[in-house]
Amino acid sequence: MYKYNIKELEEKLNICRNMKLEDVSLEDVDEISSIKIDRRKPSNERILDFIAKVKNPYIFKVNGKLVRISFSKNTDLTADDCLTKVLENLYR
Repeated sequence: MYKYNIKELEEKLNICRNMKLEDVSLEDVDEISSIKIDRRKPSNERILDFIAKVKNPYIFKVNGKLVRISFSKNTDLTADDCLTKVLENLYR
C-alpha cells in the first residue's frame, strides 16, 4: 500500500527520539524550510513522507538554529496527531 518501509521508519524514530540536542551538529540536520511535502497527500502519508525525507524528525534547523521537538506524555493526542499539527502549521 505505501512506498515506505514502515519498519525502517519506526527504527529511525526510535533512534532519533533519544538523541540530545547537544549531541547533534548543524550539518547533521535539515533546514525545515527546505523540506517539501506534498499537501495533496492524506495526513498519514504526509507524516510518513516527512519522516522518510528528514535526517532526524525530532531535530531540525530553523533559520540556522537547532530546534528539538518533543511531545507531552500527559495528553490524549497521539504522536500522529501531534506531527500532523506541526506539519499543518508549517505548511499552511
